Amino acid sequence: MVMIVGHRGARNLWPENSLEGFRKLIDLGVEAVEFDVHLTSDRDLVVIHDPTLERTTLGSGPVGARTLPELQGTVLRDSLESVPSLDQVLELFRDSPLELHIELKTNVIGNAYQGMEAEVLKAVARHGFQGRSILTCFMLEVLEKIRSLDPATPVLASVDRRSIEMLGGLEQAMQRLASIPGVYVAVEKSLLVHTLDQFSTRFGADRIGAWVPNDEADLNFWLGQPIRQVTTDRPDIALRARG
Repeated sequence: MVMIVGHRGARNLWPENSLEGFRKLIDLGVEAVEFDVHLTSDRDLVVIHDPTLERTTLGSGPVGARTLPELQGTVLRDSLESVPSLDQVLELFRDSPLELHIELKTNVIGNAYQGMEAEVLKAVARHGFQGRSILTCFMLEVLEKIRSLDPATPVLASVDRRSIEMLGGLEQAMQRLASIPGVYVAVEKSLLVHTLDQFSTRFGADRIGAWVPNDEADLNFWLGQPIRQVTTDRPDIALRARG
């Protein structure tokens, strides 16, 4: 059975990366949730996708320039809630069965946050999620750093056409990905439709995922493919399609 992963807590159903959305996703009955983390100026971790506040909150400016208390006072758009901390999100999922896909984001100029890998690993361990968390990133250097800090923690590389180009093309990208032991690979759907055989041959079908099919036809197609997971903004449609 192909796993269904709620992307940013199912952002097409509820405010993305919100505690409200995460609570509702648990009740929906999917297998996993994906969400994003940034490092604050006071070295704490918050759950938000963009490196800036404008799109998803009523605030403005870079996330990394704000303290945790400032961000916890910043209200999300279409919600009465504020930007949640990673600790709040992990606590919310503590008694749920969901697998957590925690994406480490880069800062407002595209650089990795210094030391964020270690902070995320500590938070995962503090809440007892070592057995059901996968740390993800587009930047392979971040995944390699996680591997050096904790070889037991599963990691997942997100890839799309642009990241393949940046790595020198498909074959060079696959070689680099394969150098990370046991890596999972989530591939943007319009790339994966042309490369599924290559990715499956190199990594195995049980380590491949597709993102982000959202309509019924797309979800029917990808749920029928030999892959591990589908990451979607519409897990409600995915559940109906799989059923």
